[in-house]
Amino acid sequence: MTRERLTVQKQNVRKYTYELAYKLACERLASIDNIEKQCRNSGAQYIRAEKSVVINYLNETYHISITDGNVLFTGDESEVPMRDKILILHYFIHAKGTPLTNTIITFKELVDGFIYYPTFYKRAIQPIISQFGKEPHRLLEVAEMLGGRKADYGDIAVTIDAFKHVPITPILWRGDEEFAPEGNIMFDSTISDYLPTEDITVLSEVIAWKLVRLLKTGGDSPGNR
Repeated sequence: MTRERLTVQKQNVRKYTYELAYKLACERLASIDNIEKQCRNSGAQYIRAEKSVVINYLNETYHISITDGNVLFTGDESEVPMRDKILILHYFIHAKGTPLTNTIITFKELVDGFIYYPTFYKRAIQPIISQFGKEPHRLLEVAEMLGGRKADYGDIAVTIDAFKHVPITPILWRGDEEFAPEGNIMFDSTISDYLPTEDITVLSEVIAWKLVRLLKTGGDSPGNR
C-alpha cells in the first residue's frame, strides 16, 4: 500500500470521526432543557431572539445556533474548522459551572491521563519545547496575541483562557550545556468538569500549534486560526 493511499485513508477516517463527533454534539445540544442555565455554567450569553449562544474561545467570539448546532465566527463569514466547532460545542454542553480552584494539575492527574500522556506529550508539549525552548521569553510575546498573561511557574509560563472556565498554562524551563529545555502544560483542577480528557488533548494541541504559527508569522497569517 502506498504512502499516499495511507494518507488519504487516515484523512477519511479523521473526517468521519469529526463528522460523527459533531453530529453527536449537536444532538446533545438539542437535548438541553435549560439553555440559560448552561450559559451560566459555561460563561456564555444567550441571545433569545436569535436562538443562539455567544461564547468566547481563544480570544475570539463565536455564535452557536441552538436550532442546528452550527458554530460561526462573530462578524466573520469564514468557516470555523470542524475541530474547533466540536471543542466549542463540547465545552458548552459539558460545562458544570464549577468555580476555578486556582490549583493546577498535570495531564497525568486526569482520568486516563497517565495512559495517554505519551501521545499528549508528543502532540502538545513537544512542539512548545522545540520552538520556544531556546528562547522562552518569546512564549509570552506570542501568547499575548491569544489573550495570554504571565504566570509564576518554571522559568517562563503563560496562562491562556481557552474558554471562560478553562485556563491552560504552558510552562518552560530553560536548558543549559548539561540539560535540554523542558516543558509542561498545566490545568486548573476543575478542567474535567468542562471537558473530557480526549478534548483536553486536542485543545492543548490546538493551542501549542497556534503559538508556534504565531511565532513564525508574527500573527500576520490568516492560518493562525
